[in-house]
Amino acid sequence: MQNKKAIIAIDGHSSCGKSTVAKDLAKELGYVYIDTGAMYRSVTLFAMQQGIISDGSINENELKARLGEIHITFKYEPEEKKNETFLNGVCVEDAIRGLEVSNNVSAISAIGFVRQKLVELQQEMGNEGGIVMDGRDIGTVVFPGAELKLFMTASPEIRAQRRYDELNAKGEEVDMESILQNVKQRDHIDSTRKESPLIQAEDAVVLDNSNLNKAEQLEWILNILKERNLA
Repeated sequence: MQNKKAIIAIDGHSSCGKSTVAKDLAKELGYVYIDTGAMYRSVTLFAMQQGIISDGSINENELKARLGEIHITFKYEPEEKKNETFLNGVCVEDAIRGLEVSNNVSAISAIGFVRQKLVELQQEMGNEGGIVMDGRDIGTVVFPGAELKLFMTASPEIRAQRRYDELNAKGEEVDMESILQNVKQRDHIDSTRKESPLIQAEDAVVLDNSNLNKAEQLEWILNILKERNLA
């Protein structure tokens, strides 16, 4: 039993399994899971669908004008035992995970007014506590007062292999080298952008999961929560 409904912030590099760990942890604790990466991916998909992104170029004025048209919700499907992301009432869980969205999401995430809007929504979702939230700036910007901050990482090659396996399992034809370059490019953009760059919070606990499976990661985090009397 938890003595307190905590806020757990999980930050880290792309494709290092943040969402998977966050979902498992939320289920274990009976907390709400909020996938902030899916929120940025949903904005990216909207921009692609509406022609706001063309050949990698973003019409920021149009995006800003139409930001109010974007409504993102999450729903847990008990039969399939998975969380699904909805963009304006349509399930986009698979669409937002494709490589084309991955190639554009870091650029969308670097836009100040997009981050400001989504950070406001994330803070509203989590202000009651009892949440697990993962992203790039949760422990540094969204919830700097979170009771537990984790910073997850793994080598680019391992992250690229995981992403390749994930997309392959969905039947997508993907190139390993392209995925590795995407991972490295996103690391660079996320870490060097002006708005809320990916940095490790000073009080974050580092979890390098290069050689840990899902069960081992979950046990590692639960032990920390128990030490802090949060689980």
